[in-house]
Amino acid sequence: MITMTVRWFGGRNLRQKHTSSAALRCRRSLIMQRLMLGLFVGVITVAAMPAAYAVDMGTKAATVEEPTAYRTDEYRKPVPATLKGAKVVTAEEASKLWSSGEAVFIDVYPHAPKPPNLPAGTVWREPQHFSIENAKWLANVGYGVLSAEHDGYFKRNLEAFSAGDKAKALVFFCVRNCWMSWNAAKRALEYGYTNVFWFSEGTDAWQEIGQPIEEAKPTP
Repeated sequence: MITMTVRWFGGRNLRQKHTSSAALRCRRSLIMQRLMLGLFVGVITVAAMPAAYAVDMGTKAATVEEPTAYRTDEYRKPVPATLKGAKVVTAEEASKLWSSGEAVFIDVYPHAPKPPNLPAGTVWREPQHFSIENAKWLANVGYGVLSAEHDGYFKRNLEAFSAGDKAKALVFFCVRNCWMSWNAAKRALEYGYTNVFWFSEGTDAWQEIGQPIEEAKPTP
């Protein structure tokens, strides 16, 4: 029997709550994330699949200029400090918004689909994903180009989350150095939402200030 675990966009295994062992696992996971993140990494117990390119390590680069168009490749690279039309927030500022209950937190971390035509006997394990507590996970809406299906999925869920109020506070995030959250926030602005926040350092910074995360499932 072949056991296959597929990790999308770097395969994080983040801490779940606040036990010391969980915190240790989280620290180990963050180290591995910075070393191994790519767009798609497959791990097979009998033979490892080649990893995609590695992410640049370090923090947000001040020299990255904000583009006018969506980012369409190399999504795990340093991001700009700004997003025209949106409010960029730190972990502390995001925490205040979260505590107020007035904003919808939207995670755009991508989700690995089950590969087609798996070899007979392969056991598919759904990758775990941990996100900010009570956040909505809209997977795969942060790409530079969206299919009609994903575009409709994004619009439909934003409409539901905001109850049709284009002034509803929406906080978009992913992980540190993630262009997908930048793309998603920019797209929400183009959909006509006027109170858009970009939490550029995402769940990495969220955990660093001790805020809770939980296992998440993609929004249907």
